[in-house]
Order: sequence, then C-alpha cells, then structure tokens
Amino acid sequence: MDVIEKLVILLAGSFCLYLLISLVKVLYQYWWVPLRIQHLLSSRGIKGPPYRFIHGNNKEVNHFRKEALSKHMALTHDIFPKVLPHVYSWINIYGKNYLYWDGIQAQVAITEPELVKEVLKNSEKAFPKPKPPIYVSRLLGDGLVTTEGEKWAKQRKLANYVFHGESLKNMIPAVIASVERMLEQWKGQEGKEIEVFQEFRLLTSEVISRTAFGSSYLEGKKIFDMLMELSIIVNRSLFKARIPGINKFWKTDDDIESEKLEKGIHDSVMEIVKKREDKVVSGEADSFGSDFLGLLITSYHDLDDKNRLSVEDLVDECKTFYFAGQETTNSLLAWTVLLLAVHRDWQEKARREVIEIFGNQNPHSEGLAKLKIITMIMYETLRLYAPVNGLVRKVGREVQLGKLVLPAGIEFMIPNMALHHDPQLWGDDVRLFKPERFAEGIAKATKYNAAAFIPFGLGPRSCVGMSFATTETKTALSMILQRYSIALSPAYVHSPVINLTLRPQHGIQVILQSLHCDA
Repeated sequence: MDVIEKLVILLAGSFCLYLLISLVKVLYQYWWVPLRIQHLLSSRGIKGPPYRFIHGNNKEVNHFRKEALSKHMALTHDIFPKVLPHVYSWINIYGKNYLYWDGIQAQVAITEPELVKEVLKNSEKAFPKPKPPIYVSRLLGDGLVTTEGEKWAKQRKLANYVFHGESLKNMIPAVIASVERMLEQWKGQEGKEIEVFQEFRLLTSEVISRTAFGSSYLEGKKIFDMLMELSIIVNRSLFKARIPGINKFWKTDDDIESEKLEKGIHDSVMEIVKKREDKVVSGEADSFGSDFLGLLITSYHDLDDKNRLSVEDLVDECKTFYFAGQETTNSLLAWTVLLLAVHRDWQEKARREVIEIFGNQNPHSEGLAKLKIITMIMYETLRLYAPVNGLVRKVGREVQLGKLVLPAGIEFMIPNMALHHDPQLWGDDVRLFKPERFAEGIAKATKYNAAAFIPFGLGPRSCVGMSFATTETKTALSMILQRYSIALSPAYVHSPVINLTLRPQHGIQVILQSLHCDA
C-alpha cells in the first residue's frame, strides 16, 4: 500500500469519525436533552404537547395559525382563539402552565398571575431576558429592549430622563403639530372612507421622529421602511427551527436580506447623527441637544470610558426607539378608534369629556391628566387588544417558582392576552368592551392583582415608553373627537393578527363626519 492510499484511508477514517461525533452531538442536543427535560418537567406536573425532533412544536403552531387565519371572524372582541390559537388550545388541554417547544428550546407558558408577577418582578435576578433570535437582534440590536445588567441600567436611566416628567410635557407641542398635519390632510375626506391604521402609522412615525430625534418623518422614512422590511422577516422566521451554526456555511435569502437591511439602517442612523454633530462643529448649535438623539450623541462623545456609548450602542438605541416608539402607539391608536366606531355611546361620552376640558382648544398636559373617560377607554382597549402579546424570560439558575422546581436554561413565555381574556380574573363579561371596569383605576379593576393587566409589562423591565404612548394617544384622540364623528365602514373586515405587534390584517376603515367645530 503506497503513501497516497494510506493518506486516503486516514482521511476517510477521520471524516467518518467526524460524522459520527457530529451525529452523536446532534442526537444528544436535539433528542436526548429535550426528552430528558420533558420527562423531568412532566414528573413535576408540567405537561404539554410532545417534543418533535428538531422542530419541537413549531409545525403544530404554524398549523394552528394557518387554520385560524383561514376562518372568517365575526366582529367580536373574543380574539384570543384567533390571534393565539395554539396558546388558547393548549391552555384548555394542559392547564394554565404548560411546556412546549420552540425548536429545541423548552418554553413554559405561564398564565397564573402570581407566577407571572414573580417572574416579571425578578427580585432575585433569576429571570433575565434571553438572548434574542438572530433576526430580532438585527432589528433591535443590543438596545434597551434586549440587553441586560449594567448596560441596561445605564440605557434605562437615559430613556427615563427623556420619556418622563418635564421632558415628556415638553413633547406635547410636537405631538399636537404632527396631529394637526394629519387632520389637515383629512379635510375634504368627510363622508369618505379612511384607512386609519396606515394614517396612524404615518402619524406615530412623525411623532417619534420629531420628539426623540428632532427630525421629520421624511428624514427618517428610509429607516422606518427598512425596519418594517426587517420586521416582516422577523415575523416570517417565528416558529421556524434553525440549526445553530448552519448559517456560517449556508445563508438563506432572509439571512442575506436581513444583513443588508441591518447595514442600511446603521448607515442611515449615522447620517442623521453626523448632521447633528456637524451643527456643533460649525457653531450652528452649542450642544447636541436635549432630545433622545442629543443625549445619545453626548454619551457617544463622553470622555469617560465608563459612560461612553459605542457606535453600535448608539445605533441600537436609535433602532429600538424608532421601531418601538412607532409600532406600539400605532396599534393602540388604531384599535381604540375601532372600538369608538363600534361603541358609539362611549364615543359620545369621550367627546363630551374632551369638549368639557379643552373646548375647541388644543390639548395641554393639565387637561390630559383629567381625561378619566378616555383613560378608561384606552385601558379597556389595551386589555382587549394589547399591542404586545408575549413576554419572554429565561431561567438563569435552578429555581422554585410557586410549587414548580425549574432547571436553568428553559424559558418562560407569558402570553398577556391569556391573562387579559381570562374570565376567572375579569368575570363572565371578559369578552365585552366595558371601560367602566377601570372607573376606579387599574388596581380596583384587577382586584389588586398586578399581573392581570400587563399591556406594558410589569416590574423593572416594564415599557419605558408607556407614558409617552398614552400621552400621544390621548392627545390624538382628543383632537380627532373635537372635529369628527367616527363610524365604522361596511368595508371593514375584522381580522386581528400578530406581526410582532397586534395589527388589523386588512386595515381599519372608518367614515368621518365633520362636527363643524373650528378647533
């Protein structure tokens, strides 16, 4: 046997050994570990649909979703079975807490309020946020929504400063200017059909551009468009199993497109940053500004290494607030207008309140704080049609949660829609639109059960933009109600779907009638 033959045999043997080791690793990671976890949790009382090799329960989830989308839905607020059909079905089969599989990742869905509260409060620091999937990471980066530890604390402090208190009050004129611009475009449309979901998308994009970034919607349009394209890829990738490391050798069309969009967003954000920097260099401005972008750029140029933001952190924070600052408020505004169009009695109550407080003048912060009826309507909208319908946490170390002992590495999925639509928490009228539930505030409405109502999360990681979103919503609703009566168009088709946030699949078509009020 010559040297070449020996070398071929050696290489063939090495390759076979590599394949054997790889096969053992795959079987261990994709078969043995999930089955062991499933057996362990089952013995501790947590049941669920059986694990399927590689895919987990993703094929079943997609089947549930496809079937739900294919069915016509009446105009009812009982949307839980339609929007999260797999969660609705599995809660009914396996109980309020159950195990299911996102690929090989074990996830325990929890809908018992006391357990939800303990996880989200995270007082023992045992339930951090998990590392986001690759496409979510490209959408939001390592920004406030996804990061952990000291970095999160620093970013949260910065965002709190901008989106609360006096800073928030100072944003109201910019919100009013943006709403006025939208209303100006509505003139002449009285009696005609308007699709408000798209209208509010433009409005909320304009508002976050003006208030947080000191620019117009048109300046940030390229960023919004790319973020929207990236969000479509994120939504498409949900409930698809990915084999770790495979994208190093083979990239899908979504991989290639998402990388391109990520780079495009980075470059566009830095263009806006450079414009702000150039104004300071040229002497046109004496600081980077006190809005969110200005504070980010100031931190980016901080001489102290501990406080300085990296380029990546700067861009990631901008991406987070461009996307989250627009998406959630757009959803809230659109569903609130739908409910006002359907429930005309509450529309009239809200209008009377607005006229009583503001007359035909634009809203102001003192008056916004007095809007009791609009606040009740907004809370009930958030209960029935919460923009965000799932919160995910990780078990950082073996813990006892209630009576459950859970191993490190599994994840919790908290479907807040399940809590918001639970008759045991809200009563037999849970599926009805009844803003009067909140007449005495959230605590009384939830019977002091904090986790029964979590549209903005709960605990230290609750949404930093909550006050901003509610202020923007109250301002826009007040200005619309001063001018128009809202009726639902016969063309409207009721089909709420989740595409990261809760959206109307076919838009929300309404017909406006002018009240002939010169506001």
